[in-house]
Amino acid sequence: MRLGESLSITLFGESHGQLVGALLEGVPAGLRIDEERIARHMLTRRPGGHFASKRKEEDIVELLTGVHEGFATGQPILIQIRNKDARSSDYGFIPNHPRPGHQDLLMHLRSGGFADLRGGGSSSARLTAGIVAAAALVEPLLGDIQIHAHVGAIGSIEAARIDECPDEWSNEVCEQLRCRDPNVVEAMKEYIETIRKQRNSTGSRVDVLVTNLPQGLGEPWFDGLEPALGRAYLSIPAARGVAFGRGFEAVRMTGLEHNNPWGGSKELSLQEGVQPDGSIAGLSTGSDLYAQIALKPPSSIAHEQTTLDLNDGKKKPLVVKGRHDPVLGPRAVSVARAMTTLILCDLILRKRDAL
Repeated sequence: MRLGESLSITLFGESHGQLVGALLEGVPAGLRIDEERIARHMLTRRPGGHFASKRKEEDIVELLTGVHEGFATGQPILIQIRNKDARSSDYGFIPNHPRPGHQDLLMHLRSGGFADLRGGGSSSARLTAGIVAAAALVEPLLGDIQIHAHVGAIGSIEAARIDECPDEWSNEVCEQLRCRDPNVVEAMKEYIETIRKQRNSTGSRVDVLVTNLPQGLGEPWFDGLEPALGRAYLSIPAARGVAFGRGFEAVRMTGLEHNNPWGGSKELSLQEGVQPDGSIAGLSTGSDLYAQIALKPPSSIAHEQTTLDLNDGKKKPLVVKGRHDPVLGPRAVSVARAMTTLILCDLILRKRDAL
């Protein structure tokens, strides 16, 4: 549950335990800590309306160590976020009747029967609260780098490319769905409401755009820009696929179509052509970086399913109660931005350390 090298985050807590949080190590001494900015970022994790779980958490961030008089001391920062609205009675059927699509059975076996499985336990998306808080804390390390993200698709409904959409939410539905394309959000909303009435859920996709990247950011091979970001993106709960640049479209392209010649000048080299890659061989090129994160439909649905009962080894009907999201994209937008922030800040510090 640890990510990063020069800047690292270690997650802890359980969905229905007393708290969740993160230990953030490697924050440079003297970094100003803006708790108001952290609080604003925590709000972005909570889409509204019919698009999110009815579980209401205040997500008040407590910084217990590593901060003195508003500045980082250089010591590890312990981030704590208390759970206030857990309802464990909704999970009385586990571990004996594990949910389809969840880690209940696997974590039960791995822990020898001692895991806290309520609400997903330590595998729950509830732990992303610590990720968002940590990223908000170190965001100033990005300098001029800008990270944008929005819901690029819900089911078969596709939004326009993020760089072709308005920079801000155009209306209330755009903001609730975290989608910048005002031309598709009403269709997305209607589809989500239909799926919810059917006691079902739907898949979605988050699109990320990073601009103002300097050239040469990234480490060789396994900690290159795409491998490092890919690992972080695939660790987001329910992530099932990641693509960079033109992604799988590259399969149908020739080298002449895909290559972007270098232009510009000796002092400032720039890639030419359509949508040049933001990273080559793991190093940032100075062009914009595009990424897409595919998310599966939420596994907890109110529709009756048939699954194994460990008490007698027979398959039996199961209806999952509780408060669950019908779609994950709107909530995952803030998490994708946070993951991008943490990885880029780590790579920035690693490059700085190597100079």
